[in-house]
Amino acid sequence: MIFAANLKCNHTRASFALYAKALNEALKYTKNEDEIIVFPPSIAFLGEKLDFIQGTQNFYPCVNGAFTGELGKMHLDEFGINCVLIGHSERRALGEDHELLKAKFEFAKEHDFKIIFCVGEELECKKQGKTKEFLNKQLENLDLNYQNLIIAYEPIYSIGTGLSAEIKDIESVLTFLSSKTKAKLLYGGSVNEDNIKAILDIEHCGGVLVGSAALDVRKFINLIKG
Repeated sequence: MIFAANLKCNHTRASFALYAKALNEALKYTKNEDEIIVFPPSIAFLGEKLDFIQGTQNFYPCVNGAFTGELGKMHLDEFGINCVLIGHSERRALGEDHELLKAKFEFAKEHDFKIIFCVGEELECKKQGKTKEFLNKQLENLDLNYQNLIIAYEPIYSIGTGLSAEIKDIESVLTFLSSKTKAKLLYGGSVNEDNIKAILDIEHCGGVLVGSAALDVRKFINLIKG
């Protein structure tokens, strides 16, 4: 299983160093087949060896250059980061359109990065029965056969709300996505200790992308341990 934590705009380098130390220690006693990924804010990137994958929440599709305020591959390389989050609804809400997301995807693919690509619909879209049509558009013109691709289904109405999607809805979407790609599929959206077991038991579910429930490293460790 994949257990990914998106720490969003939380933690400093000092607090994330403590987070990483606790997680490293806990991973000595977990199943080796589990893949653990953490996306700290870029200001908190750590350069030392970690027992989990450190990824970036954001980057610009460049090595370096005249892109004020952006994060290029040169900066990721300094910390040994080759795992990227693309398409999160909170980035889309800030103006990242399909053209930019596709450019990010192609750049990451060119450099053999592990990609977690996020898709998800608004509640109104779901009510109208247009979820699959909407997700199709979000995945349009992307190489769904890319070997280092992971797709995370995160319905927007579940992100940060405490309201997870219903199991039958998650199952329906993951079944649909599995018909389009052989990439591993994750679910994200108000994942917590109460619902994680039921989510991981869903057919085609390869893991979870956790937000607020992973901000406290002890809670994240408990999710991993089950």
